[in-house]
Amino acid sequence: MISIVDICDLCGLDREQIEAIGEHEHLPNVAAAALASYLLHTQHGTEKIRDMIVDDIKTAIAAQHNAHAAELLMALRHLYQTNPTLRPASKNRFI
Repeated sequence: MISIVDICDLCGLDREQIEAIGEHEHLPNVAAAALASYLLHTQHGTEKIRDMIVDDIKTAIAAQHNAHAAELLMALRHLYQTNPTLRPASKNRFI
C-alpha cells in the first residue's frame, strides 16, 4: 500500500501542504497530491497552491479553529521556504 510519505515524495510537497490542498478542494490525499504535482508543473501553480492554503487559513480563523490555522500557517511557511521566489500576493498581506 502507498503511504503518505510515498505520496509526498511523488508530488514534491509535504504532508501538511497536501492535506491543505485536499481540504480546500475536498479531495483525498492521493488526489490532492496528484493535483499538487500538476500545479507544480504549471506556470503559476505554486501561487495557486499558496492561495489555497491562505484560503484555508482564513476559513479556519473565521471558524475560530486557531490550532488548525496555526498548522496551515506552518504549511504555508514551508511552501515559502521551499520556493524562495514565491511572495505573498498583495491580497494576502496578513501572511
